[in-house]
Amino acid sequence: MNTELDIDLDLQTVLLTPQQLDEITTRMATQITADYKEGAFGSRPLVMICVLKGAVMFYTDLVRKMERPVELEFVKVTSYGAGTVSSGQLKMHLDLFRTDYSNLNILLVEDITDSGRTLSKLTQLFRDRGAHSVRCCTLLDKPDRREVDFTPDYIGAVIPDEFVVGYGLDYNERYRDLPYIGILRPEIYS
Repeated sequence: MNTELDIDLDLQTVLLTPQQLDEITTRMATQITADYKEGAFGSRPLVMICVLKGAVMFYTDLVRKMERPVELEFVKVTSYGAGTVSSGQLKMHLDLFRTDYSNLNILLVEDITDSGRTLSKLTQLFRDRGAHSVRCCTLLDKPDRREVDFTPDYIGAVIPDEFVVGYGLDYNERYRDLPYIGILRPEIYS
């Protein structure tokens, strides 16, 4: 577990406070709930898929604020390893065990979108599997880092091109337990 001293020494600044994160998840849950009311998406099930591990805190808070029934699913993919830059190679470690996706509205829930490769590839994967609809929700967006033509459907906050940790996001499996998001000092990961 991180100590207060570690946090003080390791972070440049707090980027998003617990209160700001609460406001973001409330706003996003309200918008998603409104968008998935009967109508364009019909009465099909909404399956919210958490991209593990980084999105788990955001996902949990978001799901609890939804005002409609949702199904919970999880996938685990990696593209970073122990580094700070996506390798561009997506490795699937945990997948869904469904055979029929045709009646499903899928909402992928991710912690951060930078290169865009992970969500772009996951979106295409579930479209190829025949899902009725596939949309993406990201807590944080770094459009300055985009390497592919991809924009999430729901964005919590646009952030600068800094390495961030906390609220599920990590560096080498540390800092996930922080209740806020902070900018990690470059000397920690260089």
